[in-house]
Amino acid sequence: MIGLSESAPQSFIIKIWLEETAEEAGQATWRGHITHVPSGRRQYFQNLDRVLSFMVPFLEAMGIEFGGFWRGTAIK
Repeated sequence: MIGLSESAPQSFIIKIWLEETAEEAGQATWRGHITHVPSGRRQYFQNLDRVLSFMVPFLEAMGIEFGGFWRGTAIK
């Protein structure tokens, strides 16, 4: 458990950018990071599924329940 108050609002900042390297001339990769504002924790990602997996523990600490749809498809 993250140890957050169930009544505390949770805020996240998501930044996404397109990155091109010299080796990948003409090709770009989406990258990003998500930051949990209250704790300052940050995770970098190249796959949007990682955004959800980062957020779920914080939201579950608030009492939000995620059904099989979320667990089975987006979060691994």
